[in-house]
Amino acid sequence: MVLPVKRWFAIAFLAGAIAISQATALAADDWQIIKLSGQDYLSVDNISRFYGLPAGIAASGEKVEFEAAKNPLEFVSGSREVMINGARSWLCFPAIEQNGKLLVSRTDVAKTIEPLVRPHRVPNVGKVQTIVVDPGHGGYDKGQVSRYGYEKDFALDVARKLRPLLLSKGLRVIMTREGDYFVPLEVRAQIANKARDSIFVSIHFNASNDDRNATGFEIFSFTPRGAPSTSDSAVAPSALSTQPGSAVDAQSLALSACIYHSLLGHIPEYDRGIKRARFAVLRLTKVPAVLIEGGFLTEQGQCRLIAQKEWRAKLAHAISVGIESYRALGIKKQPPLLVADYRKQIKSAPNEFVVQDAELKEADTSIVNLVGQSAFPAPQQAPTPSQRVSLESAPIVP
Repeated sequence: MVLPVKRWFAIAFLAGAIAISQATALAADDWQIIKLSGQDYLSVDNISRFYGLPAGIAASGEKVEFEAAKNPLEFVSGSREVMINGARSWLCFPAIEQNGKLLVSRTDVAKTIEPLVRPHRVPNVGKVQTIVVDPGHGGYDKGQVSRYGYEKDFALDVARKLRPLLLSKGLRVIMTREGDYFVPLEVRAQIANKARDSIFVSIHFNASNDDRNATGFEIFSFTPRGAPSTSDSAVAPSALSTQPGSAVDAQSLALSACIYHSLLGHIPEYDRGIKRARFAVLRLTKVPAVLIEGGFLTEQGQCRLIAQKEWRAKLAHAISVGIESYRALGIKKQPPLLVADYRKQIKSAPNEFVVQDAELKEADTSIVNLVGQSAFPAPQQAPTPSQRVSLESAPIVP
């Protein structure tokens, strides 16, 4: 949309007493701040007018599916769930009703809606030369288990298939592990932090002990400071003040969006959403970073698909297209392709994409040269009790 010429300046978006600086400066006159219980909110109508995007509101308890989403913005009253441009996402705080209006926290407008609606406007977005590909788990840490194999092996295979695709695009690729051995979580982050103009993409597969029918894709970036993670059922006081934030939060969310739209666009799995978490590899990584959950090993049909090398090659292809979409943001300065765009492309040319098992190429920089041999335990070394930490349960350190 074309906004009237006004004096532009950065608005500080607050969560409690924490100021969030927005480099994508917003016009103050366009916002009507609503104070509620000491927090700042904006109405859905106000958000819709600012972005020039129609917005819909579903009743509390309803779920909005891709096929049923009639507007670019679809909110759910009393929920953190929101559909943005055809993909599910999760707000930091629930949308609430007040005096006949649906209100969204000011933090979410800045930290969730803005980078998802206008990822091409995020500062320094798309600046990338190196892709650090992180196959989850490894060695004694098998990850999730299915009747067909281990998560660690499926993740490594997808990473190996992804590497040549990225190399063919002129990108530098570093693998956090090349084989079946465990790499400490802090070392995985260290590899990304030391690489020039890098992004970090961690590959995993999901599981559920509560719902054996759970299925679908989801993707995570680091939880903003002053906000709860998506899985948090309640807003703990610690989430509003003491948890760390990230200087590249907006870039990470833009990366999540680019990869996630490509995943859903190429592979029509259930949309579980763009989410936030404080997983160790996301917390310790200082560059744009995401963690992909490529389906459930506990669901009978999906675990069979994951076990097929052709399906894993298709997953790797979708991830590579998403990464290229992110890189293009900084070059074209235009919105990326969305789920619907990818599906139209595939429908119009159904035979164009054929998955091939590309030959493995050596990484152009070895991990050992980057961080030193001493960083890695021997592949068969028995883990100490302190090493027996999964990605999800790694403790948060100050």
